[in-house]
Amino acid sequence: MNFEPFALHPQIKAGILAAGYAEPTPIQQQSIPLLLAGRDLMGLAQTGTGKTAAFALPILQHLMSGPRRKPRALIVAPTRELAEQIHGVFKVLGKQTGLRSITLYGGVSAQPQIQGLQTGAEILVACPGRLLDLMSQRHVDLRGIEMAVLDEADHMFDMGFLPAIRRILAALPASRQTMLFSATMPPEIRKLAMETLRDPATVEIDAERPVDTVQHAIYAVEQEQKVAALMALLPQAKGEKVLVFTRTKHRAKRLSIQLSKAGLASTSLQGNLSQNARQAAMDGFRSGRVKVMVATDIAARGIDVTHVSHVINFDMPDTPEAYTHRIGRTGRMYNVGTALSFVTADDLPMLRAIEKNIGRRIERRQLTGFDATQSSAYAEPFDQREPLPLRPASPAPRRQPARAGRPLAGPTRRP
Repeated sequence: MNFEPFALHPQIKAGILAAGYAEPTPIQQQSIPLLLAGRDLMGLAQTGTGKTAAFALPILQHLMSGPRRKPRALIVAPTRELAEQIHGVFKVLGKQTGLRSITLYGGVSAQPQIQGLQTGAEILVACPGRLLDLMSQRHVDLRGIEMAVLDEADHMFDMGFLPAIRRILAALPASRQTMLFSATMPPEIRKLAMETLRDPATVEIDAERPVDTVQHAIYAVEQEQKVAALMALLPQAKGEKVLVFTRTKHRAKRLSIQLSKAGLASTSLQGNLSQNARQAAMDGFRSGRVKVMVATDIAARGIDVTHVSHVINFDMPDTPEAYTHRIGRTGRMYNVGTALSFVTADDLPMLRAIEKNIGRRIERRQLTGFDATQSSAYAEPFDQREPLPLRPASPAPRRQPARAGRPLAGPTRRP
């Protein structure tokens, strides 16, 4: 299937061609017809499933008629990186349409954003804090918003933005079309969706399970062995991009410095960076000048970088859902990716929870030069007990498309 059945405006079709999209991803295939029909939508999908275009294309189609240079569509995102990525998708897909998108987020001067609002734009891509600030200063008027998107709603909840989201929603017209996208559905987000969406259709794309194009493996190591083990593993990436996760921002910074001193092109993404430093780190990683990025979970939210070959959990995550979010940065677009984790004895309960969540026993590997039998985590990860049943390594068979208003059903991803 290509994009022709959606009967999009020729100028939007030109943007699809410029973006290099050959056929819609599963979430685009299921969501776009519902949104073009004016339905509210709850979409459950991991990062990298094509959800931005799934809502961007219907928004652009809707905005092709009606007034220009006034805010008519609002996308709320948890981080400035994600806001910029969404803005970039609108710029590419809408290049021939004359429609304008601007970003609103903190950490930078508000003055250029205010000037952009005064010049006029149809699409606002905003982070909650800066949007509320500009609303309180009367620089933003949301009474004309016709379409609203809450993107990565679970991340916004984790970051404490739920009260801000409710204030923003209260300022929107009741007659709007609303979309909520999330990788997981904690009770608070489900409650928000029930309060916010009107008779929504639901599309689910294997939301809480890691994609099947990711190979998983663990290494039993002691805490003090981790740096040496990481140095030994990185050559496996063969010059591709590697995303390394740590539990704290101080460890992320320190580990990046250690890698750089060892001659590896490395950077870190963590909470103490200024906006300019964050942008420089992201630009270096995206362009490939920097091959290794060390990040914390919070700092990495909203990162959408293509061609990440490996995700390495230097520290294990706190929840199985966080594991899913982390490794969702590799194995994108049906490319094969690798997720490697260092496991200490303290991590064994979380390892079992992750294996239960993904439905299989993760492969245990030993690293040349490291004697796993010396690790206190050895007994559990490397014993010969009966493994959990394996899920197929190839992409799972696609489920039937979700029907409007039916709860949670859907497949996996492409462009």
